[in-house]
Amino acid sequence: KQDQLDDKKRSQVLPLLLHGDAAFAGQGVVAECFGLSGLRGHRTGGSLHVIINNQIGFTTNPRYARTSPYPSDVAKMIEAPIFHVNGDDPEAVVFAAKVATEFRQKFHKPVVLDMFCYRRFGHNEGDEPAFTQPLMYKAIGQHPTTLEIYSKKLVGEGVVTADEVEAARKSWRDHLQAEFEVGDAYKPNKADWLDGAWSGLTTPRAADERRVGATGVPMDQLKEIGLRLARTSKDFNVHRTVKRLLDNRRKMIDSGEGIDWAMGEAMAFGSLLKEGYKVRLSGQDVERGTFSQRHSVLFDQVTEKRFTPLNHLGGEQASFEVVNSMLSEEAVLGFEYGYSLSEPKALTLWEAQFGDFANGAQVVFDQFISSGERKWLRMSGLVCLLPHGYEGQGPEHSSARLERWLQMCAEDNMQVANCTTPANYFHILRRQMHRSFRKPLILMTPKSLLRHKRAVSRLDELAEGSTFHRLLYDDAEMLDGEAVKLALDGEIRRVVICSGKVYFDLYEERDNRGVDDVYLLRVEQLYPFPMKALSELLARFPAAEVVWCQEEPQNMGGWSFVEPRIRAVLDMNKAAEKSFRYAGRPASAATASGLMSKHVAQRKQFLEEALDA
Repeated sequence: KQDQLDDKKRSQVLPLLLHGDAAFAGQGVVAECFGLSGLRGHRTGGSLHVIINNQIGFTTNPRYARTSPYPSDVAKMIEAPIFHVNGDDPEAVVFAAKVATEFRQKFHKPVVLDMFCYRRFGHNEGDEPAFTQPLMYKAIGQHPTTLEIYSKKLVGEGVVTADEVEAARKSWRDHLQAEFEVGDAYKPNKADWLDGAWSGLTTPRAADERRVGATGVPMDQLKEIGLRLARTSKDFNVHRTVKRLLDNRRKMIDSGEGIDWAMGEAMAFGSLLKEGYKVRLSGQDVERGTFSQRHSVLFDQVTEKRFTPLNHLGGEQASFEVVNSMLSEEAVLGFEYGYSLSEPKALTLWEAQFGDFANGAQVVFDQFISSGERKWLRMSGLVCLLPHGYEGQGPEHSSARLERWLQMCAEDNMQVANCTTPANYFHILRRQMHRSFRKPLILMTPKSLLRHKRAVSRLDELAEGSTFHRLLYDDAEMLDGEAVKLALDGEIRRVVICSGKVYFDLYEERDNRGVDDVYLLRVEQLYPFPMKALSELLARFPAAEVVWCQEEPQNMGGWSFVEPRIRAVLDMNKAAEKSFRYAGRPASAATASGLMSKHVAQRKQFLEEALDA
């Protein structure tokens, strides 16, 4: 909202958060948010935190709920001012809130209001609190309500009469009752969640339809953007390795060949910026990229002056904001999700340092990203980039837990993809903005493929007429000069369906063996699953058995999700009797082995299972 209002002083929008005392002291995300509050890219000019301190957490007493004297003490980590106020004194509460608000507006720092009060009934207004706090609730039962205390004070001061108090009370209760009764018959007459910044957007068509959007870009614009990305001023002292990277990017544009992953991403960002869409990318180390691939911000080696090529594309463009975040997943991802709810005209991305670390924000994925549209009719176009791939780095640096995202997929709630080409990555990013609706995108991104000789695209694959492909055909069929020339469709004995990096392992092993009757098919988008497209392609190979191959263990990866869907496709094709089996690592408690020798042995085994005669 502050960005939309160009509110540089951050004084026009006031973030207000309500907390319970037990949650404020107990939930780590509170401390994470305080840690974010003063950082570039995430500061909001101070939030006003109001703690409803009812001295209990469900059934837990404060002495078991926190170590500190006050629930608000966590705010001392940033020396935020804390106002403790008696909830039975409405005038004191109003005064404290006024001072807190004035402090925030003056100093643009977080401030906390700890309202010391009580919960008159049980946790959900129907629970029995005397089971666990008998003395407390005996005292509360004998204590007058805040309304009784304050109205008695006003009557005593001659401000109002007892009759006026009763009339006001009755008027308010009548109003609540009337609203409650109206709610029984309420029906929304329009999609008011698509007003304001969301005007012009709609709900999508059926999930199994092709919804690609117009994502190709005119060739002259691609070349102009690409050359700008490889340019710095003459007096800018570039690191020699970065200079080599910029020179390579220039060669990619000049030759139209060899577009790598980072260049495909930069071209997607640049083309959206030129079309007026803001791009916002945050996460740990995203400026350079965890794997030293992105280099979206360059640093002068003499002065440390910063230069961001994507903000210097020439002519009119939107702003590119790239934010190296604090070492937090939950608070940062929560912030970016909120940003995507408020600004549908921006491509908002969050990148995990490794996909394995996304589980530090699982609450945000479960409660908001996967289900927010179903629960609250709020669309989000947030993109989550999760580096994923088995390269022998062990169980903490191999898996973004693809199976978890797929398990959450239903009712067209989000998209899950595992792209293997820079061109497809380019199109899927642009597709987020070039459709009439917004859906979250969970994207498995590569590590070793960032510099893989086969994981490259041509410039014309980004140009007008090109688009995102949910399925990618075998390169031996699509490219000239490949080591293996595939047999005719009727002679193909096996179709190996896979997703992600394992395709290149399979391709290399097939070349080494000289096998020409095994077709390798990539599923680039796993949800919504492209059943119609897969049905049409499998129909080409009437004699072929079908294998799903993955590098993840059998209880992980895509297998549990795709198995019933591929069987349904075979049934659609009246080929249910066909052999369909799994090839991959065996089920495992850990995502990956920590021993390189075991990693290599498992890889050799599942490649044998997928390609053997």
